[in-house]
Amino acid sequence: MRKVLLGAGGIVLLVVVWELYKALGPATGVMVGDLTILPRTTDLAMPHVWDMVARLFEMSGNGRRAMPVWLAVGQAAVFTLGVAAVGWVVGVVVGLLLAVLMQRFRTAESAVLPWIILSQTVPLIAIAPLVRRWGAQLQFGDFTWENWMSVAVIASYLAFFPVSIGALRGLNSPDRIHVELFRSYGIGWWRTLVTLRFPASVPYLLPALRLAAANAVIGTVVAEVSIGLRGGIGRMIIEFAQQASGDPAKTWAPIFGAIAVGLVAAGFIALLGVLLRRYRRGEVPA
Repeated sequence: MRKVLLGAGGIVLLVVVWELYKALGPATGVMVGDLTILPRTTDLAMPHVWDMVARLFEMSGNGRRAMPVWLAVGQAAVFTLGVAAVGWVVGVVVGLLLAVLMQRFRTAESAVLPWIILSQTVPLIAIAPLVRRWGAQLQFGDFTWENWMSVAVIASYLAFFPVSIGALRGLNSPDRIHVELFRSYGIGWWRTLVTLRFPASVPYLLPALRLAAANAVIGTVVAEVSIGLRGGIGRMIIEFAQQASGDPAKTWAPIFGAIAVGLVAAGFIALLGVLLRRYRRGEVPA
């Protein structure tokens, strides 16, 4: 309850700061020389919070396709959340496999770890169209590669990195005396991994899973924009942004949807942490 109240207090504080700056800040924004430090406070640039909330309950679309904005955003958020979940699962599996490989073979750690780090320096917006094109060329019988799969691959690309690094640190965290004790009893590497190393890695792994969930959501939204995938929050942000000049409050609706997707992803990891609470002797930041 304390965490819930603190979270709600943070939202209220953000709303108060927003409205105070809009009421007291200059209409042209705060500038230092030719550099704009804080945005303009006009209704076009900064709508009132109550206008943004009220716009969620108004209709969007024409004819039979008309629906409340909140419903359209909710449907797009569910779609994006599903794709991000697939990417997160794939990223977690790949990250764990790489961590186990690097823990088992020191040579593999020396060879693979630099490439894992190097992979995160590639601009995401540059590889998204490549992944889509490569995926479209795959053919396995009746299997057809769809655009959402390319987005899931991009999400997993961002998600596997913190998992592989956090899991590697966790798998190497047991004290040497405990490892030697298992070895003295003739317990093999696989059983040591399952009964000693994996439980010991939970305090390291949970923060990594939380970061991977956030990365998967970010990767999904960005990839939806880059690939042009319809039905998700990323595409909706672009479509609503085109109406910003005439309906600035509506532009923020898909942004709220993206925030909701991130909160749901973080909530799932929190639930996972509750299930693994017996192993949480103190989380270690990833």
